[in-house]
Amino acid sequence: MSWLPTVIKACYFLAALLFILGLKRMSSPRTARGGIVWAGFGMLLAVLATFFLPDMHNRGLIVAAVLIGVAAAWWSGRRVAMTAMPQMVALYNGMGGGAAAAIGAVELIGYARGLGLLQAVPDTSPLRPEAWAVNGLPPALSPTELALGVLGALIGAVSFSGSLIAFAKLQGWLDKRFVFPGQRAVNLLLLAAAVVVGILLATGHVSVPLIALFFALALLFGLMMTLPIGGADMPVVISLYNAFTGLAVAFEGFVLGNEAMIIAGTVVGAAGTLLTQLMAKAMNRSIGNVLFGSFGAGGGEAQAIEGAQKPIDASDAAVMMAYAERVVIVPGYGLAVAQAQHKVWEFAQLLIKRGVKVKFAIHPVAGRMPGHMNVLLAEAGVPYDLIADMDDINPEFPATDVALVIGANDVVNPLAKTDPASPIYGMPILDVGNAKHVIVIKRGKGTGFAGIENALFYADNTRMLYGDGQAAVGELVASLKEIDA
Repeated sequence: MSWLPTVIKACYFLAALLFILGLKRMSSPRTARGGIVWAGFGMLLAVLATFFLPDMHNRGLIVAAVLIGVAAAWWSGRRVAMTAMPQMVALYNGMGGGAAAAIGAVELIGYARGLGLLQAVPDTSPLRPEAWAVNGLPPALSPTELALGVLGALIGAVSFSGSLIAFAKLQGWLDKRFVFPGQRAVNLLLLAAAVVVGILLATGHVSVPLIALFFALALLFGLMMTLPIGGADMPVVISLYNAFTGLAVAFEGFVLGNEAMIIAGTVVGAAGTLLTQLMAKAMNRSIGNVLFGSFGAGGGEAQAIEGAQKPIDASDAAVMMAYAERVVIVPGYGLAVAQAQHKVWEFAQLLIKRGVKVKFAIHPVAGRMPGHMNVLLAEAGVPYDLIADMDDINPEFPATDVALVIGANDVVNPLAKTDPASPIYGMPILDVGNAKHVIVIKRGKGTGFAGIENALFYADNTRMLYGDGQAAVGELVASLKEIDA
């Protein structure tokens, strides 16, 4: 069937087109759901086309692996709570990096076998059978392919181990930050050692001990790079490892000669890199600091905060907003924990019926992953034209009668502008303190995920409505309905 390779290439081209168009549609909340479906069909098409490659082996094992993966993803996707979505994204992203690293490992082992180092390994690679040598002859890997395979394996291994640490931190299994003196130097030495060993492998000095050392160093570097990262910077980390995984897949696609992997990995890597830059800008950090800095580490003793937190009850807060002209609602991770998004939208609708102008303000790194708050509000049915990003909404706060903060902490902390010793100093924030009145819904008087005291809570124009987010908003809804009765 001489026409089969052409059909497979055409399927890969169509799959790549669906990847790109799907990603484009994901750039807008209005079309994001459709974009995910498009990209999913592209992936399905690419997988099906791969089964018809003439040199494909072990199709039964591959089908079994696909079925297990689909079943696990379907089960976990259906059961995962919205609050656990960030760690799920981190885990799945790590699996992608690990898969790319595994491909690199297979190719390196095949190369070693071709040099006569692993004669006992059978010719059963389902990935690239022609790369495995026959009768001890050198494998069909060019110097460029070998170098790209090593580079993809390095990046994929770092993404895999780093994503697992990110998952464990978000899941609460590890402390938020782990630092020790000289940590940056240790990390740089680990990276340098991994690169040196990788260069040896890429230049043909392949041996089993060297392969094992290479992956050990890469995995350890991923662990050590992620351990000192604080929770407030986790959105940057997730987007960074997403870029790493995409790049690793693209490099391994070159090694396998698979166009779908090359295009999909390049698109994901480019998008992840741009997103990382946007997240770093939102945190006022450089990419170098993201890679090698001690995330969330302060530079001295923080300023003492004067004053006291002033409580307010739900009925008074409801009256304040019922007779306001403009209200801006700022959601944070606490809203996700309380699953309060539907109640918040119900409350906003009641205000809108009274003629109050309501908007939702989203900080770029609110929550635990990029777009976390947008997903929550979209789930509740909040219209997209009511959602404003930080740059657009900040000039409006001085004309806002009430800013309602629900479960947000670090992204509204004015110490980011006033205290050079604060770990978040220089980070752009939502200027809710410039509103005439601020109401903060919070479970208690503790600090946020980054462990930083918030000066906003002690401001003269701020009142604290203590309690679970959903219950507190429910009280606001009930009080507002009594006013309208």
